[in-house]
Amino acid sequence: QSYCHRLQHDMYFLTSTSRLNEQVVDKIILQLNRVYPQILTNEEAEKFRNPKASLHTRLSGLLKHLQKKGDRHCQEFYRALQINAEELFNDLPSRKILKTPDPTEIDTDKEQYMLNDRGPVFFLACFSMAAGLALFWYCCNSETRVIGRARRILGFSPIIIGRHVRNICMLYLEDMSRN
Repeated sequence: QSYCHRLQHDMYFLTSTSRLNEQVVDKIILQLNRVYPQILTNEEAEKFRNPKASLHTRLSGLLKHLQKKGDRHCQEFYRALQINAEELFNDLPSRKILKTPDPTEIDTDKEQYMLNDRGPVFFLACFSMAAGLALFWYCCNSETRVIGRARRILGFSPIIIGRHVRNICMLYLEDMSRN
């Protein structure tokens, strides 16, 4: 989006009551008059700084004048606005449109965060659960006779699985060995 279109979009916001005060408008006009390349000539700067005209009229005239001059002039106005009134610059409607992402576009940073938001403890817990279930399934299979070895492994693993889970597994293994 060109700066002229952005300025046209932001014109109502900027000219509404008490958005910009006279001191800030004067600073912007002086900066546009002094910047290289000179955006406003001395006569134009005096015209837009005329204290006899209302602030709304001067600001509207300045914005229309800059739109007629072209995209470079509008860009310099935005730069002057950012320097002299940064909070207002950040609240511009055109800035809010630029900040909002395209709803069809995938935000890879957000997607990466969504996949990794649980951390390494969650991964270890899931891996331990899967390993425990695999061991449990292997031990309970009627074709294998490794219950004695499994009992030894489960007996020496109080750190890996909780005490209550270990007790339940041991009880189940003992029932399996009796059958």
